[in-house]
Amino acid sequence: MTNDPSSRVSAKPRPSVGDVATLAGVSLGTVSNVLNHPDKVAAATRTRVERAMAMLGYVPNTMARSLRSGTTRTIGLIVSDLSNSFFVDIARGAETGAEHGGLTLMLANSDARVERESNYLMMFAQARVTGVLMTLNDAAHFAAVDRTAPAGMPLVFLNFGAPASQYCSVDVDNVLGGHLATKHLIESGRRRLVFVGGPAELQPIVDRHKGFHEAVSEHPDVTAEVVTPEWINRADGWTVGGHLAGRIAAGAIDGIFASTDLLAAGIVQALSASSDIRVPEDVAIIGYDNNQAAWDSSIPISTIAQPGEEVGRLGAMLLQEEAAHDATHRHNAIVLPPRLVTRQSSVARPA
Repeated sequence: MTNDPSSRVSAKPRPSVGDVATLAGVSLGTVSNVLNHPDKVAAATRTRVERAMAMLGYVPNTMARSLRSGTTRTIGLIVSDLSNSFFVDIARGAETGAEHGGLTLMLANSDARVERESNYLMMFAQARVTGVLMTLNDAAHFAAVDRTAPAGMPLVFLNFGAPASQYCSVDVDNVLGGHLATKHLIESGRRRLVFVGGPAELQPIVDRHKGFHEAVSEHPDVTAEVVTPEWINRADGWTVGGHLAGRIAAGAIDGIFASTDLLAAGIVQALSASSDIRVPEDVAIIGYDNNQAAWDSSIPISTIAQPGEEVGRLGAMLLQEEAAHDATHRHNAIVLPPRLVTRQSSVARPA
């Protein structure tokens, strides 16, 4: 290795708008119009400028352009948990909706931490995005975000029913989903049911429990109880399954509605370790979300499927409509229906 300065290779300077104009034989204004208002430039001239850009390897400075225009052609998306395939589906749908409008998508994962949600919201505002999509699970987080949301930036909530007087939102009918799951267990012949919920601040879980209660109340011969684990992950389901195993083996419980697929997967895993319990012969189990935990389980798990991609796509469309027509825009709250997906964990008992 040598320290001789003469041996060092200088970095190749970035080509400028002036370089493009010189090579294409046009004015700086023409290059600017090709970048910002291509419809104003004759096709032959536009082609000549674009060829010059390609030959030079010119990359437009989108940040500088955003400072002039006020926004970038980008949507921000803040999701609660990228390890959950439901939120991955939302991101995929949001990307489709953004692409349909000629926009790109920037993704951030908050891990359901309110400080991260606020920080990412401010970061996207500083980046001058067209607007932000945000998934939420509870009202406390909404209140915190509402206090810190930058003025004038479109903000659409996903997986949360925000007040339509303030924001657009796209949510799933979790009460209906809870009812569908419970009705399926009852129609499969189950009469001694358990709802495995979660923390009371999680609104989707509260709504699923409401649907469970409504379905049970329609059948006087059905008994029901509620188990509330610390959280809604697989490890929590494993703990619940271990606690319920003895009562299941004794015939005191024959149906379980787990409020998430991760809980359901943990319960199935725990019960599979017992030679005294057969799923679904002794106990039927259904989860909620239709994520990877359900279809990859050793015993495929019945579930309630949420239309994640549609949630994301519609959210992106609402955001673009608000950004394009801010003065006349009226907020819209969309609620989508979930659907039942039956698998091996809850097949009907033979007559």
